[in-house]
Amino acid sequence: MPKFNLQTHLKQVHQERRTATTKKVDAAIQRLVRANENINFNSVASEAGVAKATLYNNLVLRERIESLRQQQVTVPTKKQIQRKMNENNKDALIDSLKRKIKRLEQENKDLRGQLKVAYADIYKKI
Repeated sequence: MPKFNLQTHLKQVHQERRTATTKKVDAAIQRLVRANENINFNSVASEAGVAKATLYNNLVLRERIESLRQQQVTVPTKKQIQRKMNENNKDALIDSLKRKIKRLEQENKDLRGQLKVAYADIYKKI
């Protein structure tokens, strides 16, 4: 019967776990990229089902996540684009609201006048 070497067996198991973790992280990163989600250590760790410490300790994975995170910083997000559009349309929105306020003030003035006429009619009947 061949002699069982525990050290080589542990090294082999460790290598298999490392490759399985790398595959899970790669798949998670690809899913996040396809879904247009933020790529950071927290999101990758939760998507892949691994600990954040694993991502920080593995230099290859760490560099990959950091580079992807830096690439995403340069691309404007949907919220940033919407904010820019809002800033461009701010003057038009202010003008629209001013017109609405003016119209409502005029309507309020007309209704107050009608109320005075109605009170006058009631007073005459008394």
